[in-house]
Amino acid sequence: MKNNLFPIAKEGWNWIFGAVVTFLVAAFLDFDFLEFFSFVATLFFLFVFRNPEREYLLYQEESVVAPVDGTVASIEEVAEGYKVVIDGSYFNVSLLRAPFSATLENIAVRRGARLSSLSPLSQDLNEQVEMLFSDKKSLNKMKIVHMLKQSFAPIAINVAENQSVMQGSRYGVMVNGTTTLYLPTNFRLNVSVGSELVASETLVGYFTL
Repeated sequence: MKNNLFPIAKEGWNWIFGAVVTFLVAAFLDFDFLEFFSFVATLFFLFVFRNPEREYLLYQEESVVAPVDGTVASIEEVAEGYKVVIDGSYFNVSLLRAPFSATLENIAVRRGARLSSLSPLSQDLNEQVEMLFSDKKSLNKMKIVHMLKQSFAPIAINVAENQSVMQGSRYGVMVNGTTTLYLPTNFRLNVSVGSELVASETLVGYFTL
């Protein structure tokens, strides 16, 4: 992302600008309810799109850190390794961060609905982005799927295929969604169900090969 030094992610600027303009117009026309609503909306957008600096922790080279803020909702053993689902909310920072220093091998974007995760149709219809990261030697790979829940904003991704990213670097924004990590069999998990994750700071685990 190009706005690393700004306290607000660039994806939020239009929303904040629109709310501020609405507030000024409402104040000028003396529309008290709209003025109050737009003021609250401005504060909401400032909160949702906040872009804090995070401490870069020195984990070993094979480490994987959390790509998002949220709570580990489930961990399953699957044929390929582990499936870890992280549930995010409006209270979490919406920035997406690289889990390890890697190359983005593939990205697939599906624009769609923004249904509640409780809806049986959400898995098939909701907007999602599927990404495949591989390390420098292409020995270890990790798939990440970001999926929206009920949200007012689409998922924004600011990296392209074959682009290299550094561990902890910002690569997009998702407001109120779930993130699923698909980890290989040679991965050692360092989290459990209910763990609270902080993007780029919480250690998810290590590749063992």
